[in-house]
Amino acid sequence: MKKETGDEPEVLLYCDGACSPNPGMGGWGVVLLAPGRDARKELFGAESETTNNRMELTAALEGLRALRRPSHVRIVTDSQYLKNAFTSGWIEQWQRNGWRTAGRQPVKNEDLWRALLEAMAPHGIEWEWCRGHGETADNIRCDELAVEARRRLKASREEA
Repeated sequence: MKKETGDEPEVLLYCDGACSPNPGMGGWGVVLLAPGRDARKELFGAESETTNNRMELTAALEGLRALRRPSHVRIVTDSQYLKNAFTSGWIEQWQRNGWRTAGRQPVKNEDLWRALLEAMAPHGIEWEWCRGHGETADNIRCDELAVEARRRLKASREEA
């Protein structure tokens, strides 16, 4: 991860993914906040055949890709899978093992993990977990965005 100089703007990146059924049609949602600047941006998208974990990773990835300059980013997620990959050393171990798990199986979602590492590179990253569907308003909003993205994709498929 990038070494911080202290000059980077602070960004809060809330992200969530949803899939129903899992695997199946999925959506992701992001809320980006810039404390002290009253800046807020919402992003969302969907895929027809995916998994919940892929949507969790995609939300974080798309949130990072939306940032225009290097920042100190606090990523708030309800996904232990996403957070723990970075805070518990899983991703470093996977890389050392040639993108294999401790059981020597290929790491699932390697493409997204690699893309996340690239997107994180210019930023200082801090990870925070929050309870899903809990009392964190912006996490709840991300879930709403993910569900709406899924609904729109489904409606567009039915119209076609």
